Amino acid sequence: MLLDAKQKNRVKKTYKIKEIHYTLQGEGYHSGRPAIFCRFSGCNLWSGLEKDRPKAICQFCDTDFWGIDGNQGGKYKGAQLADLLDSLWPKNNTSNKFVVFTGGEPLLQLDTALCDQMHAIGFEIAVETNGTITPPEGIDWICMSPKANTDILLTTGHELKIVYPQRGIDPIDFEHMNFANRYLQPMDNEQQAENTKACVDYCKENPKWKLSVQTHKILNIP
Repeated sequence: MLLDAKQKNRVKKTYKIKEIHYTLQGEGYHSGRPAIFCRFSGCNLWSGLEKDRPKAICQFCDTDFWGIDGNQGGKYKGAQLADLLDSLWPKNNTSNKFVVFTGGEPLLQLDTALCDQMHAIGFEIAVETNGTITPPEGIDWICMSPKANTDILLTTGHELKIVYPQRGIDPIDFEHMNFANRYLQPMDNEQQAENTKACVDYCKENPKWKLSVQTHKILNIP
């Protein structure tokens, strides 16, 4: 059987993964839901290296997405990655299979081919993106967390989650976008108590917005 150029690219593509683990979603709309997290390596707003943080577009990232040395990290072909993710789901209950592709910026790598493979084995697919890359077809749940000083290309989705307060970001500037759910999440830094109060106050004054907290950090869920 001869493969066309598009099929050949699908066979050849390798995904670079920082880490994979089965846990509970800790924040936003799906908070508390069992999920397999697949963290892609790399981002278009920061290299992931501390030496580059001061000059990065996004300087407050709290995630290690550099390299492929995390739990189950490595380089995978699409079918190989799909099989690994499927193997992590509980064998005694194959319903509600849910995978969250995150990063870094997952849309640098996530494509329709991988989405098709995950759907073929029964997974619902979510992605957490900064909104600067147009997503491929096949994603079931799109969560956008915009960063200041970027060109936002994504204006519709299921969940808008703004890390707040964030210099250069005003939630009102995003209210025209077509997202079904809007969240403010306190920035995780040395002013977290003040940030949380600011989020609470804003949500109370602007009921279109809900508060998202990182319950996995509060409860120490790995």
